[in-house]
Amino acid sequence: MAETKISNGHHVEETHKRAPTGDIEDILAQQEQHDAEVIEEKYHIPMKEVLESRLDQDPVAVRKIMRKVDWRLVPMLSILYMWAFIDRANLGNANIAGLSTDLHTNIGNRYSVLTFIFFVGYCLIDIPAALTVRRIGPALWIGVVGTAWGVITIGQGFVKSWEALAVCRALLGLLEGGLVPAATFLLSVWYTRYEIQVRFGGFYVIGNASSGLAGLLAYGIEKRAGEDGLAGWRWIFIIEGIVSTIVGIAAFFIIIDFPERATVRNSLGLPGFLTPEESAIVLARIEHDRGDAAEDKLTFKVAMRHLQDWKLWEFSSYLTLNNTAVYAFSYFLPVILNDGFGYSTGRAQLLSFPPYAAAAVWIMACSFVADHFRIRGPVMVFNSLLYIIGVSLTGFTSNVHARYGGVFLGVMGITGNIPTQWAYFHNNMVGQNKKALTMAFMIIGGGIGGIIAGNVFQSQDAPNYRSGLWVCLVLQIVYIVLVAKNFVIFSIQNKRADRGEIIIEGQLGFRYTY
Repeated sequence: MAETKISNGHHVEETHKRAPTGDIEDILAQQEQHDAEVIEEKYHIPMKEVLESRLDQDPVAVRKIMRKVDWRLVPMLSILYMWAFIDRANLGNANIAGLSTDLHTNIGNRYSVLTFIFFVGYCLIDIPAALTVRRIGPALWIGVVGTAWGVITIGQGFVKSWEALAVCRALLGLLEGGLVPAATFLLSVWYTRYEIQVRFGGFYVIGNASSGLAGLLAYGIEKRAGEDGLAGWRWIFIIEGIVSTIVGIAAFFIIIDFPERATVRNSLGLPGFLTPEESAIVLARIEHDRGDAAEDKLTFKVAMRHLQDWKLWEFSSYLTLNNTAVYAFSYFLPVILNDGFGYSTGRAQLLSFPPYAAAAVWIMACSFVADHFRIRGPVMVFNSLLYIIGVSLTGFTSNVHARYGGVFLGVMGITGNIPTQWAYFHNNMVGQNKKALTMAFMIIGGGIGGIIAGNVFQSQDAPNYRSGLWVCLVLQIVYIVLVAKNFVIFSIQNKRADRGEIIIEGQLGFRYTY
């Protein structure tokens, strides 16, 4: 399905729309001028002047500006995501540090309920988060949810029953769910299509490493067991929650606004950090890259048209399929190491870290390769195959060293796909609000994956949890099939666009990446 761009800058879907006759470069230039006029009139940014002078193509100026953006945006978002991941994944560490004994979470499916209830709120908040962040500002939105989930994490350290813990987990999911759609949307409006995966990778890699770091932290923190009359697992929640709260407060002052608002005071009254010319250069690069620098208005009718795009639903399914495996490792790796491998609690906590450390290097390697060669699908397929090999070793071999080696391959493969599939989506859609809507549905898909993971790994399947591992393997096979068929579909559509038969995503000159 193609799109055509109408004069007010909105994107509406239209089947088999032919490219207009005439010089495509002239038509694209007219579209750029129109978007530049809209941005100049609303935000007083000299975008037309930058387009005419081609300052956005000056590598020295661009490098200087984007370095400033990188330092203000990627590290802070990464640290927030790291502590969000720690606060959601520390349940597994707390469980083997005494929580299961004190709150009786090993009875029936209580532990599974605690894992999947987090994702109920996580899914509910995604669409409001993606659509609200532009209206109230990223610093305010992200700062509020970050600080609040830190407070909830601290509260988990004082609960007296597993039911109270379940309530905290649901609230934690509701708050943490507001981060990723806001953060990924904010990143997407600052970077071009073939520099975005490295930033998505940087954003995610620290969060990924935190899954292993959670084990190291838990190992150290639980040594405080007995201090002030609190069990070690309670200190895990309390101390990690305090750090999350501090990081959330810092976000109010560090997170930057959208490019067109980066020259003025944000919603908290803090000063901008770019000059009007620098902001115009960023926006001009986005306009050249995909033609959606200007914000488009999202109405109910337009949203319904976006929801008719099959790519929105398929990209969302990628996160369901992928995150089932991701959360399986996050929540159940310490349990599998402890019960299935027969390791002590302390050793299980420590051995959770090395696979994620290796995966951090692998994620960035995948990101650099994918951006450099402008590919996404082959990397996704390769990583899924790597995961299948790794899980097969972990779940179905008897040698403990081979099984632990399989954990490395599995974690590397499944986490390597997370920034890749974000970049895949970013490369194959145009329009800010269409992307925001798609991001929200993708994260809902990821939350559903977490719910699946929390239910397919049942206590009665301990210590090897082979039923859950089989589910993860089958879902990865489905993932490979979906991605591979797009090699054909996107190639055909690109060739049709080359012949002038269709306009892809309503943007002349736009081509799918696969």
